[in-house]
Amino acid sequence: MSTIKLLDQRAVRLAAGLLLLAGLTACGPKEKKESGQALASVNGEEITAMQLSEEMQRANVPAAQQPAAKKPLLESLIERQVLLNAAVADKTDRDPKVVQAIERAKAQIIAQAFLQKRVGMLAPPTKEQVAEYYAQHPLFFTQRKQLSMQQLVFASADLNDKAKAEVDNAKSLDEVAAWFKDNNIKFARNQIARTTADLPPELGTKLLAMKPGQLFIIKEGERSVLNTVVEFKEAPVTLETAAPQIEQYLQNAKAKEAATAEIARLRALAKIEYLNKDEVADPKAPVAAQAPAADANKQVLDRGVAGLK
Repeated sequence: MSTIKLLDQRAVRLAAGLLLLAGLTACGPKEKKESGQALASVNGEEITAMQLSEEMQRANVPAAQQPAAKKPLLESLIERQVLLNAAVADKTDRDPKVVQAIERAKAQIIAQAFLQKRVGMLAPPTKEQVAEYYAQHPLFFTQRKQLSMQQLVFASADLNDKAKAEVDNAKSLDEVAAWFKDNNIKFARNQIARTTADLPPELGTKLLAMKPGQLFIIKEGERSVLNTVVEFKEAPVTLETAAPQIEQYLQNAKAKEAATAEIARLRALAKIEYLNKDEVADPKAPVAAQAPAADANKQVLDRGVAGLK
């Protein structure tokens, strides 16, 4: 299991899911297509090898899988062109909502391309920085443990005072499950395995301090999860194994920091005026007051720790 969560690569099949968005962004006045070997033609509109190559890159198709991916991606391009032709004939590209969506997508693409150009040439983390991160996060690496947990998942609305008292006095998950059945409370059993690298450090530390069999509840909005840790296993990760993921994590963090600094610099140079203050939050108000849910990760951690008993 990965020690640092990274975004999964999009599978080839997701390229087809981008058909509609890609088709919409192509609407409007026709532009001359880039030259390249023609692979197909739809009502006289050529689909070239260069377009297919770009689709490969956008879908992050690994080199070993590209030969097998060519046919489904080409079919996706053909279907997109068919849809685009029909949309233009139907004047869908002139719909005000579609035009607005195209302009928004165009602005976002250009802005992201500019930002990527600014932060894309950052130097990679050094071996010393990777080793330092490894040493500073023992729960992720040297002291990494795997936790096997059993769960009862049920509606938070059923967690009334009587149910809470039963959970507090119960000696096992099975005892609570039997009580739920006797009181017609619907629940589902689940068994999961997590490592301390998958959890926020504070939550991981609290779980490691528990005794096997101890019960704790984590509320997740409309559902609640009653957990018990069945077993702890040592699962250390060497620096050699973790280094590529640590390097990628540090590179992403550095890029995010650089992007934030660049945006702050540009905002400082720009003349920004809030013209209709009745329609927007006070720009001088604290950020937390305007967006109390901005830090989603912290909220998840807070909910989890608050639910521990």
